[in-house]
Amino acid sequence: MNASHDDGPPGPRPDADEGAHALAAALESAPAAVFVLSGPGLEPVWANARARERGPIGEVLPAVDGRPVAELAQAVLRTGHPETVAGAVDGGTGTAVLQPVRVAGSPGVLVLLEDDDPGGAPPDLVDQVQLSLLPPSLPLLPDIRLSGSYHRASSVRAAGGDWYDAVPLGSGRVGVVVGDAVGSGVPAVGAMSRLRGAMRSAALRDPTPAAVIGALDAFAAQMEDVEGASVFYGLLEAGTGRLVYAAAGHPTPLVVHPDGRSAPLPLVARPPLGSVPGVPTVVSTAVLEPGATLVLYSDGALATAGQHPADSMARLAEAAREVVGRPGALQGDGPAGLAAAVAGELLTSEQPDDVAVLVAHRPADRLRPLALELTAVPASLPRVRRHLSAWLTGLGMGEQDRVGVMVAVGEACANAVEHAYRGTEPGRMLVTAAVDVDGLLTVTVRDEGRWKPPDRDPGDRGRGLLIMRQLVDGVVLQGEHGTTVTLNMRLRHGPEQPEERHGGPAAAAVAVDRSGARPVVRVAGEVDVVSAEQLRIRLLEASHGGTGEVELELAGVTLFSSAAVRVVLAMARIASGEGWRLVVHAPEGGVTRHVLLISGLGGLVELR
Repeated sequence: MNASHDDGPPGPRPDADEGAHALAAALESAPAAVFVLSGPGLEPVWANARARERGPIGEVLPAVDGRPVAELAQAVLRTGHPETVAGAVDGGTGTAVLQPVRVAGSPGVLVLLEDDDPGGAPPDLVDQVQLSLLPPSLPLLPDIRLSGSYHRASSVRAAGGDWYDAVPLGSGRVGVVVGDAVGSGVPAVGAMSRLRGAMRSAALRDPTPAAVIGALDAFAAQMEDVEGASVFYGLLEAGTGRLVYAAAGHPTPLVVHPDGRSAPLPLVARPPLGSVPGVPTVVSTAVLEPGATLVLYSDGALATAGQHPADSMARLAEAAREVVGRPGALQGDGPAGLAAAVAGELLTSEQPDDVAVLVAHRPADRLRPLALELTAVPASLPRVRRHLSAWLTGLGMGEQDRVGVMVAVGEACANAVEHAYRGTEPGRMLVTAAVDVDGLLTVTVRDEGRWKPPDRDPGDRGRGLLIMRQLVDGVVLQGEHGTTVTLNMRLRHGPEQPEERHGGPAAAAVAVDRSGARPVVRVAGEVDVVSAEQLRIRLLEASHGGTGEVELELAGVTLFSSAAVRVVLAMARIASGEGWRLVVHAPEGGVTRHVLLISGLGGLVELR
């Protein structure tokens, strides 16, 4: 964690800092008291809401088991090693976790002080932090459907450190990874985050399994809290199904074949990362046939009290076969839910360990490109919507992205209908859609007439291109021999949400209130990755693609993730370009206003 911030908008960040904004929000609202210490005397420079309840932040650092937290922090700073101390705190009992961090470029210490409450429910701090540092999305490829899910242990004291990732590497290749850091709690989550960042850096330099495992082995040998972690890494060629893979101290993945059989991948075992210097990495190769499903998992998927490991593996295999065999599980966007469904079959009311699952399904049939030839008249527009929606669903797109693409294509088609053949007999309109091996969607709308996009004006017309540009990644307009509008979008889907068996709050509710002078988008609850995408679509819808003013009401928000921050930043930039300012209602002293301010958005929006 880095407690510093800039006044300007945040730019691209490395993977290790992916969840910085969400982490700050989670810590601010955490039930544990959280302090950030820095400076020559390690004075408190930041405290969350629970810590501030104790009094002025410079006066409330307690002693744990008779040892002042300030002295413990000096030891952590001196050694660079995290420390956990449990014992008497303020007349009761509690646990202090101290972790070295960087604060504005200087060494500091993060302190989490948790009061023991044996009769109450365990806090969700680790759950929130862990989820914020997992991948915000997975690539959506036409030849491989990926699905990831994480579920923490029933007890927060056993949770943290299990993770998954999928790294797009070009030419239809993707790195698939599942790992498990040693320990539990926030220290394990920090180790997991560093290990995931190191993995991505290594894979982007040299994606071969031997190179990636070797780099992680060397990294773990230098980082005490990462040493002993386990990992499986595979390089999957989506078009051919060829999988080259290796593992360090990690259980064997499972393959469910198209005929329903399941079998573990052959795997040469080797010790966990950083534990035995010089151990060679043996790389294996397999081929996923069309229709096959690869299931990667952390060892929590095999953790069942009193059950033999062989029986646990058989239970996992049966769960995977049952989930994959369900009607519709492999159709449309069904594969996006496979990982959560497999994990759901394994979870128990007293889950002893975290469970991370990553599923890669190779479709038996690849979706063919879409090609429609129609007459450029209004009656053709419903046919475009119907066929395009079915095609995008077959590709596996989620509802939010599908709606965004359909609105953008609808604008392009409406422009062709209205302008291309004005004053003449309506002619042809061609709509095509295809996706390449790396998940880049390209939709073209072509006519054979003549029209020039009108100049931008403050009215309601001439805004089609602007709306398209807000909904997809790229728009190119070509006017030779008719007009061709080309829309591009990199396909991805958000992570699956854990079941609410731990009693956590539901995702945010997002609604548009049009009763006032201008639309107000109202949000309540936790704005996670999925809710952030809903927020993006609703803001664009309410503002007509950014052409009209809109307000954002966040008074009911309890968690504002980094994905939500990016949405507000994007909308603020759109508003600025259109000559208006986004009004954001966020109460003084609340976590949401705090996150907006530390993200540098205070100067880009009008906070009320």
